[in-house]
Amino acid sequence: MMNGYSRPARIFVQAAVVVGALTMLVFGVWMRIDPAGFAVFARFPNHVHFLHDAGVFQIGIGLMMLSALVWHDVLSIVLVGFFVTNTLHAVNHAADLDLGGSPDNWWQLGLVSLLALAGLVVHRRQLSRRSRAHV
Repeated sequence: MMNGYSRPARIFVQAAVVVGALTMLVFGVWMRIDPAGFAVFARFPNHVHFLHDAGVFQIGIGLMMLSALVWHDVLSIVLVGFFVTNTLHAVNHAADLDLGGSPDNWWQLGLVSLLALAGLVVHRRQLSRRSRAHV
């Protein structure tokens, strides 16, 4: 992934990714599990569903950043990140039905997540088949 980087440059880039990812994960999880507390901290209005959604999107970004350090296939990283984020988004819509929104949103989002998961499985199988063919 970082072929040709000097050791100090590689360490710096990896550290930047880890710090950014952990920041996204910490604040994302906080927004998801304690939206009122985060709203006070950030001086935001306490809009529970908005903060739940913002939290899961930050969680997804953090997970994609970390996975990029170990998994060098961009399409796999994007599909995994989308699957996790969109699935958590669907969970938010199911859990927050009493706050408004369409009662169909959660399962519609869930269907798109299943499509992404299927795409990931097919993609990974194709990569595996291709790498076995080159051995």
